[in-house]
Amino acid sequence: MKTFPPSDPAGCAASPEVAQLVDHLFRREAGRLVAILARRFGAEHLHLAEDVVQDALLKAMQTWPFTGVPANPTGWILQVARNRGLDQTRHRQMGRAKQPELASLVEACLADAVHLPAPQFEDEIRDSQLRMMFVCCDPGLPPEAQVALTLKVLCGFGEREIAAAFLVREAAIAKRLVRARQFLRDQRVAVELPAAAELAPRLQAVLQVLYLMFNEGYKASHGDSVLREDLCADAIRLGELLAAHPLGDRPATHALLALMGFNAARLPARLGTDGAILRMAEQERALWDREKIHRALAHLETSGRGGEASRFHLEAGIAACHALAPSEAATDWRRIVELYDELLARDASPVVALNRAVAVARLRGPLAGLSALDTLPGRAALENHHLLHAVAGQLWLDAGEPLKAAVSLRRAHGMATLEAERVLLARRLTEAGG
Repeated sequence: MKTFPPSDPAGCAASPEVAQLVDHLFRREAGRLVAILARRFGAEHLHLAEDVVQDALLKAMQTWPFTGVPANPTGWILQVARNRGLDQTRHRQMGRAKQPELASLVEACLADAVHLPAPQFEDEIRDSQLRMMFVCCDPGLPPEAQVALTLKVLCGFGEREIAAAFLVREAAIAKRLVRARQFLRDQRVAVELPAAAELAPRLQAVLQVLYLMFNEGYKASHGDSVLREDLCADAIRLGELLAAHPLGDRPATHALLALMGFNAARLPARLGTDGAILRMAEQERALWDREKIHRALAHLETSGRGGEASRFHLEAGIAACHALAPSEAATDWRRIVELYDELLARDASPVVALNRAVAVARLRGPLAGLSALDTLPGRAALENHHLLHAVAGQLWLDAGEPLKAAVSLRRAHGMATLEAERVLLARRLTEAGG
């Protein structure tokens, strides 16, 4: 399947405005449109639904720089997707008997989508997207494949972004996606919401998708922008849609919404005037969105009404400690370390352990943080990731060891993929005299 969006489709560089709009439509609309098509085609033709929508978006990048952006961009994409779908059904080897039937299906469902009044169209999108999230998280698939497929189909993630989320190679993600699509085809999985009794084994994967989706928006794994606020907003929107559904109104859902809300509140203060990422100690707390914090607190309160405590509860508790502290010095680092200890006992993730090491350093000093880094579980998975070396460099700097700090910071700078990260690391290297 194609990787989208390309930077220079068919040799034609789109204007920055067109590229930004198409990228927004891809991130915000593609998953919804694929969900509508998959509902009509059936899960066995999921690949066709993805191709139809991506072809239409690619055509937009090739055409709009010359013709201008249409008054109804989404409607334009739907019309082009309709034509692409009809064309592809004529050329795909699906068996002659099935081609007329599928072509008619493409024609009918896209024509209906184009002519539906706006409120009904939006309702249809929401329902179809929620349905497809649960379809992709079929318990017949391994949990990692459930999450990867949903991120790819409904969230617009490329294989590189998914690989970064799982700390694995892109080739491994490509194989998971191929196997997942094959499973849906072979099992002829129904594109319907599961019964209430079948929700539990799927809900955790759906929540994990939203968690990773938000994280990619909060700090992108690659690209020109370190923040993708639309992606954060869409993860929260889908989480709220899930929480409003009787099947998804669970403590873990509200805990995740609390976590995302606390972190989203800090987005306005995440970058400095030079575009570098600001550590929490450097952020202007007056810029934090208090309304988002209040909504997050309401979700956190709701999440405590059940009998379960998920990892999202623990992470939301950590985020609440930061959001409610009037300053870095007044932050309850002891409580944060306790919550990280509980989280690490539940999930021995090297990323969780890395974040715990930072909290330990705030509580007990930089040498204690460096000691925690030395005993990091799963450290090998992070050796080729710049964050491990960036944290080590900052802790050596805080410990008054500029030469050791410079070694780690130079290594981190060489691994960083985002300009905002390189700017921050270059600043730290200057402080270290490197």
